Amino acid sequence: MSTLQVLELSNNSLSSSLPSDFGCGLPNLEKLYLWGNKLSGNIPNTISNASKLAILGLEENNFRGVLPRTLGDLKYLEILQINGNSLTTSDSSNSKTNFITSLTNCRHLNILDLSMNPLYIKLPKSIGNFSASLQELDINSCGINDNIPSEIGNLTKLIRLSLDENVLKGPIPITIGSLHALQFLSLKGNNLHGLVVDELCEIKPLGYLHLSQNKFFGAMPPCLGNISSLRELHLGSNKMAFEIPSSFWNLKDILQVNLSSNQFFGNISSRVGSLKALTLFDLSKNHISGIIPTTIGGLQNLQILYLAHNELQGSIPISFGNLISLKNLDLSQNNLSGEIPKSLELLIDLKYINLSYNKLQGEIPSGGVFKNLTPKSIMMNQALCGNLQFQMPPCRKETRQRFTIKYLLLKCILPIVMSIILVVSGIILLRHKRQNSRGLVERDFPTLGVPRRISYFEIQEATNGFDESNILGRGSFGSVFKGKLSSGMIVAVKIFNVDSQVMLRSFEQECDILRNVRHHNLVKVISCCSNDVFKSLVMEFMPKGSLEKWLYSHNYFLDFFQRLNIMINVASALEYLHHGLRAPIVHCDLKPSNILLDDEMIAHVSDFGISKIFNEGESKTHGETIPTIGYIAPEYGSSGVVSTKIDVYSYGIMLLEVFTRKRPTEDIFVSGLSLKSWKYVAI
Repeated sequence: MSTLQVLELSNNSLSSSLPSDFGCGLPNLEKLYLWGNKLSGNIPNTISNASKLAILGLEENNFRGVLPRTLGDLKYLEILQINGNSLTTSDSSNSKTNFITSLTNCRHLNILDLSMNPLYIKLPKSIGNFSASLQELDINSCGINDNIPSEIGNLTKLIRLSLDENVLKGPIPITIGSLHALQFLSLKGNNLHGLVVDELCEIKPLGYLHLSQNKFFGAMPPCLGNISSLRELHLGSNKMAFEIPSSFWNLKDILQVNLSSNQFFGNISSRVGSLKALTLFDLSKNHISGIIPTTIGGLQNLQILYLAHNELQGSIPISFGNLISLKNLDLSQNNLSGEIPKSLELLIDLKYINLSYNKLQGEIPSGGVFKNLTPKSIMMNQALCGNLQFQMPPCRKETRQRFTIKYLLLKCILPIVMSIILVVSGIILLRHKRQNSRGLVERDFPTLGVPRRISYFEIQEATNGFDESNILGRGSFGSVFKGKLSSGMIVAVKIFNVDSQVMLRSFEQECDILRNVRHHNLVKVISCCSNDVFKSLVMEFMPKGSLEKWLYSHNYFLDFFQRLNIMINVASALEYLHHGLRAPIVHCDLKPSNILLDDEMIAHVSDFGISKIFNEGESKTHGETIPTIGYIAPEYGSSGVVSTKIDVYSYGIMLLEVFTRKRPTEDIFVSGLSLKSWKYVAI
């Protein structure tokens, strides 16, 4: 036994006590692991006879009694973990022989964990004597009382400091700013008070700051927004007030933010959309007012959003339907009005939602999370209606339909009739009135090989009156709806914004191009429908959605060969557009959101709204062509020259993106680093 260097008996359900002379026969023992058993009794004083001991792991047992100060005689000790026992100390916390003081003799101690033991002492000033070596200090749930000594600032090599769930009082010592290596600081669940000191901002590598459940007051230090390394910020359940500093929204890489149960007021900045990595955002139980910014819909990694018990007004943004990772949503106890967006039905991960105690009205959605919604989650609103399961009055769909028809009549037909009265004679007037009594006058474009025309009213019926539950997506051009024609065919209807001249030209451009192209890797256009107030493309429906969804949603996965086949499909479509037609076509905006997938995961290129047609070898300077940032070829960005080469460049960027799952616009691509150069760094 005298030559034994490592003894490991962890997780073996040992239940006896250690021998009173344990350690006497182990002069060469360097590592002792006994954690996760049921060992009881005292820790023998003789354990110090194993004088070469460097690692002592006794955590998660049933040890009782007084901690032996002889552990301080282990001059080679590097790791001491005795957490999760019932050990005490009989020492006065002012005693020079205090147990923690005795450990300062261990000059090589890196990790000290005393958590979950009933020590009931205060931290001695001698804790500053660990400065030469200590990197991790955990003393959680030990009944530690009194102030945090200012000598804590001497631990300049400390990486982790956790003093959770004690009875510490007083302020955070300003010497905390001297811990220049600190990455993790947690003081939650104490009686600490005063300001959250600015000196915390001097700790540049700080990644995790947990100060919840204390009595801190005053404003959040604006300098916290300068700690670019910060990943978690928890200030909940304090007495903090004032507005959230504008600098806070600079924390673009932060993962979790909890400012709940304070007295913060002011608005949520639209810059919240820049916190792309955010997974938890809790502002509940404050005095936050104003509207919920639509930019919050860009947080596609967000899983938990709590804004309850505030003074928020306005409607719930439709952009919430883009929160593809959202699991919990609580907007209760506010002044929100308007309808519940049907886009929330699309969030397949959303399991909990609470919209109670607001001023919401209209029909309650019935799909997605609303299928299992309890009445408690929507109670005390202004005028909601829906299925019987919600214990709300049924919606009067007939009234809504009459209103829609009346609105269309007033906006579309009446101006036409009035124009005719002012221009033509009485006989021609009668003729035109008979023609217009049938409805809207439509000018259908050539139907691209389809023997039948699709009218406005058939499109309206196919999309159930352009119901929001049928929305597939929105963009600057307008909206795309899923529809079912009278023949039973499922289609996608792309409706353009007629208020924008740029969008109308985009519509005409797309019609002109798609009229003359046929390829199995291009989205097939069934028909174009147009009148003075309505312009749309009726296209084949792609049930698997966009390539972007498959790349970045947590609920979808593409293996290597699927990614390869998709990019081969896209290359085939580009080859046809560039070389298979009399006049080559440049797509100009190739990106994953414009690649759609059918049932067999075959890729189809879509959205030709800013495409260009020109003779072989010709180049053009763009006018209103606005490709997407990150996919633009250098020659386009510098001179605006359009040629087939810009599609080839965009294809290359997308190829890298598909196999790395890195968007070319991600925040890491700054200071000269791009997706192109990053691939070499990654390799």
